[in-house]
Amino acid sequence: MDSSSYPSDPGALTISAKIVVAGGFGVGKTTLVGSVSEVPPINTEAWMTEAGAGVDDLPPDGGKTTTTVAMDFGRITLDQDLLLYLFGTPGQSRFWFLWDDLSRGALGAIVLVDTRRLDQSFAAINYFEHDSDLPFIVAVNLFDGELRHDLAEVREALDLRPEIPLITVDARDPKSTAEALRELVSHTLSLAEISDSGRIRANA
Repeated sequence: MDSSSYPSDPGALTISAKIVVAGGFGVGKTTLVGSVSEVPPINTEAWMTEAGAGVDDLPPDGGKTTTTVAMDFGRITLDQDLLLYLFGTPGQSRFWFLWDDLSRGALGAIVLVDTRRLDQSFAAINYFEHDSDLPFIVAVNLFDGELRHDLAEVREALDLRPEIPLITVDARDPKSTAEALRELVSHTLSLAEISDSGRIRANA
């Protein structure tokens, strides 16, 4: 994003919102946040060591050498009047206790899915379906630019409710990631109403 993404009218009202990017270990959360952030993304990456063998389920391509141990953070001006702060959650189960804090006050969440390792997605989807009131969508990350399974098959495999949007995203591609964020905002607004104060309040 360049400076032209910012509101041209200094007096224009800009709404800011927090977005959570969740998912299992190695599904592309850090990549997604970094691909669209208009500021240098902040992350808490740690080198993976032999101590993680048997604890962390490594991605099949074998190229992952670091892992997020607290969160990723980035910022994107999605439209002239909408500023999003992106918070990526850690994927490993031993850091799930951080999810409540990272989700507090958020507008919505994107749950990233790697169809090669669907089991890595179950915990995140279960969290947002049963342990959180946060609106969310599910995005299949297109590793190598390929959709390996039909979305209807993915929905069935994840046992995803029909009202939860299921889309594709290439986490490496800023345009694709921005479109996924727009999909989340649209979904959230369809479940919400704008109060007189300008705050977004979700319908019960």
